[in-house]
Amino acid sequence: MTPTSSVPNRAGKGGGAHLVGSVPLPDSESVFRTLTAALGPYLRRIPDGETGERRRWIFFQSVMLKNHPAMEEDPTVPPFALRQWDGKLLREMALLRFRAGIDPERVTFETGYAQAAQASYDVFRRLHAEMVIPVGVRFQVCLPTPMASAFMYVSPAARDAYVPAYERALRRALGDIVATIPHAQLAIQWDVCQEVLIYEGFFPDRPEDYKARIVAELARLGDAVPEGVEMGYHLCYGSPADEHLVMPRDTAIMVEMANSVRAALKRRIDFLHLPVPQDRADADYVRPLAGLAGFDDTELYLGLIHHNDRAGDLARIDAARKIIGRFGVASECGWGRTDPQRLSGLLESHRAALEPMRDPD
Repeated sequence: MTPTSSVPNRAGKGGGAHLVGSVPLPDSESVFRTLTAALGPYLRRIPDGETGERRRWIFFQSVMLKNHPAMEEDPTVPPFALRQWDGKLLREMALLRFRAGIDPERVTFETGYAQAAQASYDVFRRLHAEMVIPVGVRFQVCLPTPMASAFMYVSPAARDAYVPAYERALRRALGDIVATIPHAQLAIQWDVCQEVLIYEGFFPDRPEDYKARIVAELARLGDAVPEGVEMGYHLCYGSPADEHLVMPRDTAIMVEMANSVRAALKRRIDFLHLPVPQDRADADYVRPLAGLAGFDDTELYLGLIHHNDRAGDLARIDAARKIIGRFGVASECGWGRTDPQRLSGLLESHRAALEPMRDPD
């Protein structure tokens, strides 16, 4: 595998832009062409937009689980009520368990992530050869964690058995991805949402040792990514209706999680993304970022770009620069649930924020 050339200086010196994952466009080619046309000089990596059934993040995994012969609804527990930060009920979902007589250690789940990545990489490779995608930009594959579907779709009594079964499936998908896509062109992003929400006490229940479990899970996943493949984490407060499930008080919980995972990992974290709510242009929100430890070789991206709020974007950037200096910009989460009419404005807002941050050549 021959490494690609370095990314253009505009992305490197200015911190660049990070795209979390989903984009409200019909297919990966539309995504690649649209994103590179708008932000190509600022990108180190580019996702395929999580189009089609992946638009709603892991919801398609719930469909897979409901139709799986080893799973059934658990009638002994109430449906899970998913509410966003302001109390609005988004939906209720019946939770699942393993059927009687099923040995979870023998269950195989097919996640679909490897097939989606391989299909999108074929498009990426062609557009890269045509110079549509700039030299040095990597193909970004976004993957969930086992706890994501476990806490959203699985009955509490079945979670301890489900998590290792789903992790095996996820690790198998990761193995297929890294076996078929050149390492020098690949970046893996672990989407860390339910774990953040567990720290925040969002779910009705959590194990007493939840912190140790979460750190161990995220470290296992990170270390499963081979050297030569970039690896990073997107810490998330959820956006099923383009609104947070919990409104973060500040960045302290995310810093605690990031530091704990950094200490447990054997490999480097290449990039780290954290959200910044629209109404938080104050130093109190970002001040805990000064406590990040061991991230000198990590690209930090702050999700502080919001739709149609240029003045607010600049205010949030200014507040963060006073605490941590250099970083790249992003939005809080993926755009798959966003009004598609907002896409061009969001892209332009990224450019408008990056231009004054860029160091002179």
